Amino acid sequence: MSNAKKIADDARLGPAVPPPAPEGTKHFSFKLLKTDGRARRGEISTPHGTVQTPAFMPVGTQATVKAMFMGHVEATGAEVVLGNTYHLMLRPTAERVARLGGLHKFMNWNKTILTDSGGFQVMSLAQLRKLDEDGVRFQSHIDGQRYHLTPERSVEIQGLLGSDIQMQLDECIKLPAERAEVSRAMELSLRWAVRSREQFERMDGPAKGQALYGIVQGGDVPDLRIRSAEELGKLPFEGYSVGGLAVGEPQHVMLEMLDITLPAMPTHKPRYLMGVGTPDDLLESVRRGIDQFDCVMPTRAGRHGLAYTRFGKVNLKNARHADDPRPLDEASTCEATNHYSRAYLHHLVRAGEGLGAMLLTWNNIHYYQDLMRGMREAIEAGTFDDFYARTKEDWARGDIAAL
Repeated sequence: MSNAKKIADDARLGPAVPPPAPEGTKHFSFKLLKTDGRARRGEISTPHGTVQTPAFMPVGTQATVKAMFMGHVEATGAEVVLGNTYHLMLRPTAERVARLGGLHKFMNWNKTILTDSGGFQVMSLAQLRKLDEDGVRFQSHIDGQRYHLTPERSVEIQGLLGSDIQMQLDECIKLPAERAEVSRAMELSLRWAVRSREQFERMDGPAKGQALYGIVQGGDVPDLRIRSAEELGKLPFEGYSVGGLAVGEPQHVMLEMLDITLPAMPTHKPRYLMGVGTPDDLLESVRRGIDQFDCVMPTRAGRHGLAYTRFGKVNLKNARHADDPRPLDEASTCEATNHYSRAYLHHLVRAGEGLGAMLLTWNNIHYYQDLMRGMREAIEAGTFDDFYARTKEDWARGDIAAL
């Protein structure tokens, strides 16, 4: 569809209006309930419910968690999912979603939704990007259409989608990178943070109980990370994210940046590590004080025949599972994990059957939620160090018979 056609359709259908807040809307809030070392146990309240933290958010890029029914996502214990501004602005468009009642209604998810800004996908997927102070001009990876994404437009799109938690537009660069390039992108992201906040308030986001998070950048340069965190902390964001990590650097660098960055971030607001990660990444990051995570890893792995379990990773493509009648984990409360044999899962994966992707994705999201639940309970009990050590030992030792 051409841009002219889109404009004509918008005129015919009438203006897109952001969906109203649910009745009895609660303002966004965060309570820090307990700490154990640097690990934090908290609670986020949004217009669409309460999110217990630390929390893992399944990624619903295009208004769907791939290979999952939303009811099954909820049954895993997930209380918040992520939608992607870049993909949804291209199709079906934010304006169309708004006219259809907002993203919650559109995707049949009445719990909390977080949307990212679209900036990362513009940098990684779009064609012929041109970035300047105003924003980013790019061509869609789908059909080559030209778009202009500014901080204001990103927030406008998220407002039309009606997400509970929204993100400022930032520039995310791959690591390693030269200091000058990291500094330039970080400073630009700070200026875009101011413009994003101004647009969020123009759209009455705070009055609707919604939240806008700032994003700390600075690559792997300690003083730039600290400057970004301190400057963002002066702005009235409802939460703060750590961005620009897990983009090519080894894990130890990511953890070093968290050790440096988190002490410079507000303690009374939620902290979100974007795009992370493996179960070990989650465990290590919670230990350092992170409250929220998202990552495509559990869903992508499930679609490619890989299951995450408390014993470790199980590759169902391997022929060793062809005659194995055991489930992935008979002690699990997840139907996908305890009801189907490894032999059957192996067969589905090798045959390319869609049910295999569905069951393994279900298993993986459930395992991630179990891991987060275990960490929350350990922080509440003051036994996080024991949980950390025991989980690490289980992964390191594994269960050879099970794998």
